[in-house]
Amino acid sequence: MSSEQSSAAENKLRIVVLPAHDEFSVSTRIFEITSILIASTLCVLLLIRSLPQILAHPTWAVFWILGVFVADFASGLIHWFADTWGHETMPILGRRLLRPFRVHHLNPNDFLRRDFIDCNGDVAFLQVPILVPVLFLLDRTPWGGAFGVFCLGLCGVGMFTNQFHQWAHQRSPAPLIRWLQDQGLILGRAQHRRHHRQPHQQAYCITTGWCNKPLELMGFFPRIERWVTCCTGLQPRADYHAFTSRHRTTLGRNSHCH
Repeated sequence: MSSEQSSAAENKLRIVVLPAHDEFSVSTRIFEITSILIASTLCVLLLIRSLPQILAHPTWAVFWILGVFVADFASGLIHWFADTWGHETMPILGRRLLRPFRVHHLNPNDFLRRDFIDCNGDVAFLQVPILVPVLFLLDRTPWGGAFGVFCLGLCGVGMFTNQFHQWAHQRSPAPLIRWLQDQGLILGRAQHRRHHRQPHQQAYCITTGWCNKPLELMGFFPRIERWVTCCTGLQPRADYHAFTSRHRTTLGRNSHCH
C-alpha cells in the first residue's frame, strides 16, 4: 500500500471511530417539536402583551439587554457544568446534556449535521417553565412589565443558544448571520474558537459571548471549581478526561490499522 493510500485509510478510520451525537427516537423528536412550538408561541404572546409598555417606556430596552446578558451567563454556567462535572451514564442528564458536550470537543463537526429541531428542542423546553408564570403575572404585579421585557431577552434570545452555537461552527454562514456575529450580537466564530483550544476551559458562554471576558477576568469558573473540590473532594473534569482519553486511545489504535 502506498503512503497516500495508507494516509487515506488512516483518515477514513479516524472518521469512523469518532464519537457522535445520539440519534433521537420519534417520540423524542415529537417532544422537541412540541417544545419549540409552545416556547415560540409563549414568546410571541409575551411580546404582544409587553409591546405597549415597551413603546411607552423605551428605556425598558435596558431590561431586555439585561435578559440577554443573563441568558448568555446561563449558557456558560450550563456549558461549564456539562464539561466539568458528572458522568455520561447519569440518569437523564448523562446522555441528554453531558455526553453531547463531551462528544462535541472530540468531534465538533458532527454538530453541523444536527437540524433545527435537534439543536433547539431541549433548550426551548427549558424556557416554558419561565414563560408561563411570567405571562400569568404580567398584569398582576407592579413589576410585571419590566420582568416581562427582561424575560423577552432571557427566553426569546436564550431559546436559540444552540442555534447560535451551531452557526459559530459554520465556515460560511449566511450573510445576515455573519453580520450578526461580526457585530457581536450573537456568538462569533473567532470567539468560540477560543473554547475549542486545549484544554477547553475558557469562553464557555455560547449565546452572545458577552459574558466571557468579564468572567475570565474574575477567574469565575476556576474559583467555583476550587470551592466545589474543597467542599466535596470531587475533581473537575475527572470523567471528561476519562471520556476523551478512552476515545483518543481508540483513535490511536485504529489509526495504525492499514
